[in-house]
Amino acid sequence: MSNFAEVKFKGTRKEYFTYDKLKIKNGLQVVVQLEDGQDYGEVTAIGEIAERKCGSSSGCATPLPKNSILRIARASDKLKTKTLRQDEERVRKETRRLVKKHELEMKIAEAEWRFDKKKLAIYFTADQRVDFRKLVRELAKTFRTLIELKQIGVRDEAALLGGVGRCGRELCCSTWLPELKPVSLKLAKDQSLSLNPSQISGCCGRLMCCLIYEHKTYVDARRRFPREGKTLQTAIGKELVRSVDILAETVTLTSKDGQKRTVLLNDLELENARRSK
Repeated sequence: MSNFAEVKFKGTRKEYFTYDKLKIKNGLQVVVQLEDGQDYGEVTAIGEIAERKCGSSSGCATPLPKNSILRIARASDKLKTKTLRQDEERVRKETRRLVKKHELEMKIAEAEWRFDKKKLAIYFTADQRVDFRKLVRELAKTFRTLIELKQIGVRDEAALLGGVGRCGRELCCSTWLPELKPVSLKLAKDQSLSLNPSQISGCCGRLMCCLIYEHKTYVDARRRFPREGKTLQTAIGKELVRSVDILAETVTLTSKDGQKRTVLLNDLELENARRSK
């Protein structure tokens, strides 16, 4: 489908749309028609690329018949959106005040006006289920629109708000990462990383998403190395494998008399090859 586009909205929300008789390209700000109203976003992919991204996304579905790009954003549309974004600070403050009033255990993370102001999405985190029915009624009365309260996790909150990671770059989850995948402590263990939570946790307080990136490379590389604790018959006799360094490609060995040496993996393999001849 050539007239097919991915549109990114505030935060990490993305949806897919069709369009007709419009010269659409990446980076354009557009006004889109949803089944129940209009919204404003930025085109991030078109044509086959958008189709492939839609197909690889677990939450993607074929656009609804009424989901289409109405027009390329005009100056007035951009000004209106800027005004809405500025007003969201007021929404957050007022919502936090009402949360405190109703004594609810929830943290307001972000607010998002839809372009036509027919809906206001408010994102929050909470440690447990929250009965916010009274809050919703008061919010609807205060802002005079349909209220959508969305509970999100702390990782989703980081993706929504953005920030800078330990590497000094913008958070992957808020820039290019298409979806958040589970991250386990095993990934850090397999890469011989520190298991200190402060060293391997991101801004959200959970394990860093980037632990996934090089995991397969480490696992594949690890197969070339002898296991720690194994006794090898080397050129100088029996030696115990103390540790391995995958990045430096070295193996640290200890002989029976306690002498320690560190050798390159290739040199150790050559030693074993000579002994086997």
